[in-house]
Amino acid sequence: MPKDLIAEGLASGKWDVRDASSFLQDQTVEADVVIVGTGAGGGVAAEILSLAGLKVVMVEEGGLNYASKHFHLREAEAYPQLYQESAGRQTKDKAITILQGRTTGGSTVVNWTSSFRTPPTTLHHWRTRFGLEDMTVEGLAPWFGHAEKRLNIRDWLVEPNANNKALALGAERIGIHWAKMRRNVNGCLNLGYCGMGCPVNAKQSMLVTTIPSALNQGATLFIHSRAERVLLEGDRAAGIECVAMDASGRYSIGTRLTVQARTVVLAGGAINTPALMLRSKLPDPFGLIGKRTFLHPVNISGAIMPSKVEGWQGAPQSIYSDHYLDTMPVDGPIGYKLEVPPLHPVLTGITMSGFGEKHRNLMACFDKLQVVLALLRDGFNEGSQGGTVGLKSDGTPLLDYPISSYVWAGVREAYLTMAELQFAAGATHVMPIHEDVAAEGYASWAKARSAILALPLVALRARMVSAHVMGGAGMSVRANEGVVNSEGRFHHANGLYVMDGSVFPTSIGANPQLSIYGLVSRNASLLAKALTGRTVVWPVASSV
Repeated sequence: MPKDLIAEGLASGKWDVRDASSFLQDQTVEADVVIVGTGAGGGVAAEILSLAGLKVVMVEEGGLNYASKHFHLREAEAYPQLYQESAGRQTKDKAITILQGRTTGGSTVVNWTSSFRTPPTTLHHWRTRFGLEDMTVEGLAPWFGHAEKRLNIRDWLVEPNANNKALALGAERIGIHWAKMRRNVNGCLNLGYCGMGCPVNAKQSMLVTTIPSALNQGATLFIHSRAERVLLEGDRAAGIECVAMDASGRYSIGTRLTVQARTVVLAGGAINTPALMLRSKLPDPFGLIGKRTFLHPVNISGAIMPSKVEGWQGAPQSIYSDHYLDTMPVDGPIGYKLEVPPLHPVLTGITMSGFGEKHRNLMACFDKLQVVLALLRDGFNEGSQGGTVGLKSDGTPLLDYPISSYVWAGVREAYLTMAELQFAAGATHVMPIHEDVAAEGYASWAKARSAILALPLVALRARMVSAHVMGGAGMSVRANEGVVNSEGRFHHANGLYVMDGSVFPTSIGANPQLSIYGLVSRNASLLAKALTGRTVVWPVASSV
């Protein structure tokens, strides 16, 4: 079993970890660099900048006491403790439910470990549309390689579970290509509960990799600290002001934390980072902060198989198909990636359509339920402008994401593809997850096709979810088209950087964690060189 680096580090007494929920009075600290957020972006940046000899302070809204033995694989515990808004974050119209992490390590602690490099078609679009000439496959390849080495990203060679196997079988039978996933795990026991935190620390999240390394290098971590605003002195970032939260992370306890630093890195994720920028009233001459925030809108198709699927067991995602991305021009009809989700009672129950008897009948077949989802690639067409992050009256973020007719057209095509694939894989009934579909769904591909073509595609009737949020502080070489440049530097103030998925100018058409790791490893290394003159070799053996 992998070592519990968090438990060992805390027990050593050498780590500087401070819990703001215990603060009795305001506190002020100084640092070379303050990093807001400890997920895929913040964790990588913290390790690299600490290795460069800089005094780094990490600020995290969530807690830390969730490592190894603290992960009990219980949905009732995991969602309130480890997710934004108890896994109930939604868009303004409540049409899309968004899963995002809120704990030390961020979404890397609760994601399903699927790892993809940024697709070449996406990078090409960024170069031609936003002038990002350094976003090339060749230029980013070394940085992806570093991340893959550091985080043990490699082919997953274990036999897929029945849920994933159905995707491969159905894809073969309808004549579309499929492939095996790469995963960031080491010593994985194939339990299937990745979304609730890994109880054996096999998942190579920031919680057990880069954050312990940064703390070993002398970084400081403040937990239960919600960043409220970026401090500016003239045209330069000067630090972060935070409010201390109670141990649940729900309420402010009234005390404040101020971190004074001449370099500020925002890495709270693509909802929280734009919201922080808006609360801070940063210079925004072109009104771009929070705009062009993209999801991979996801629609879902359930199927009843003739034998048990038990989709709660085994690696959650191990098979995928990019056929409908690879065969679609990026500026044409919306493309989509096919994957499957893990199936656990609460998450399945709140996602499936219907109420009362309809819902009960569906859940009664839980052990034979097979589910396919489609991740729609938004942001490449004039008909897909994404959403806008704004602020509620209390200053917390709200994503307005109206689903365009362009996206709805893709939803219908994806419903058709998934239904055909599931019948080909042997399903007896297929149920597009939509409120107008009867509990038993459809017993043949012909009936399903006819019904899907007639389904009304409107918000709250077609069930939509997403676990991937991107943009809101997008990159562009031109300040009138982007919030930051390709190195993550804010266009309108010195010393302020964004290093998370907020910088993506579109969605990417793939699970985003490796794209964030690779881009941030590059940009944090460039920042470390600029601040210290030192070249950081990442990864290094001592950091593991």
